[in-house]
Amino acid sequence: MKIRLNKSVAALATGALLLVGVPVAGLATASSAAAKPVYVIGYEGPLTGSGAQYGQNELGGLNLAINNANATGMLPFTLQVKSYDSQGDPTLSPAQAQAEVANTNLVAVVGDAFSGATHAGEPYWYSAHVAAITPSATAVTIATGKNNFFRMVYGDDIQGTTDANFLVKTKGAKTVTVISDGSFYGAGIAGVVSVAAKTAGATVTNDALPQTSSCSGGVASVSEFAAEATKIKASNPAAVFYGGYACDFANLLPALKSAGYKGTVMSGDGSYDAVLLKTTTPKSAAKGAYLSAANCGSTGNLTGTLAKQYKKLTGIEPAAALYDAQAYDAGNILVAALQKVSLTGGVPAIRAAIITYLHAGSWTGVTGKIQFQANGNLVGTGKGNIAIYKVTGTKLPTAHTCY
Repeated sequence: MKIRLNKSVAALATGALLLVGVPVAGLATASSAAAKPVYVIGYEGPLTGSGAQYGQNELGGLNLAINNANATGMLPFTLQVKSYDSQGDPTLSPAQAQAEVANTNLVAVVGDAFSGATHAGEPYWYSAHVAAITPSATAVTIATGKNNFFRMVYGDDIQGTTDANFLVKTKGAKTVTVISDGSFYGAGIAGVVSVAAKTAGATVTNDALPQTSSCSGGVASVSEFAAEATKIKASNPAAVFYGGYACDFANLLPALKSAGYKGTVMSGDGSYDAVLLKTTTPKSAAKGAYLSAANCGSTGNLTGTLAKQYKKLTGIEPAAALYDAQAYDAGNILVAALQKVSLTGGVPAIRAAIITYLHAGSWTGVTGKIQFQANGNLVGTGKGNIAIYKVTGTKLPTAHTCY
């Protein structure tokens, strides 16, 4: 089954560049429109707290896809998006996941945005046979083979290896200090970078900096960063990689600057967040830092008409809205699924049928070709899909190189 998510029906409603092909047979009459069933697609992610920008980016992309699909008037059902705020916190995600699967109109979930929260919510989605499509959770170990999990980006096995090769092979770093914030995501990507950097020929030192109160749920003291920076300055590695989130990378960067460290500093997509430049003090301490994300290429973010629609809908600048396009494509894939599966058996049957459909299909969306392996990871090597950004000013960089 191969479906091209194209713009063939866009002009029927608002002129939107709608990337879902809707069959003409689905066109509803005025009388049947009132009787259309309503199906809910849940979005789970951090909508408040230190990681809220990630959630807002993705929720906007999903809302855009569903709004445009509904606007065609051609669907034999009405779609609604209901958001569930996990704050990206694995201790809060289970309650949100339980609320989602208890919603008798909910057919699938887009989310969670964060790896730890996805890992914590997955048992509940799996038990209820609810497809969970994460636009951004990259931890390798989420893909356990449970058939309801799907990932719209390449995982940290790809991203972390690319980060390590960038530091060692491109930047020439022969010594690398790898720091983990201890979170499910941070420890995971730090582990991948550590192994890959050694494989690439570097001498690696591993260290840990537990999350502080700057990040949701963290309790460690910010003073730990000054001590870590002093230690790094003394050992003087050629590069430092931080596995964690922007909320604490913003503490590490000024500490390294104050300590006089001059080497290359890098973090993954957990740090590609507007909060990084908002909370790094002074902002100049972030200058020169590298950030990676699994959103490379011309379709890494929404562009053209879709970008204008997204900005109008959300107020967020799409060029720096990490994983907006992945959430948009996830929404469109679910619209396509609902047009293909039988809708006669009730929501439990629809949930299970969507999972089967997602395993069997392939699509071309704004982010390129999308097809899932049995474990939910994307098909392909991921080559050319990792973007590396360099901070040069006081806003998140949008210029990047693909690896």
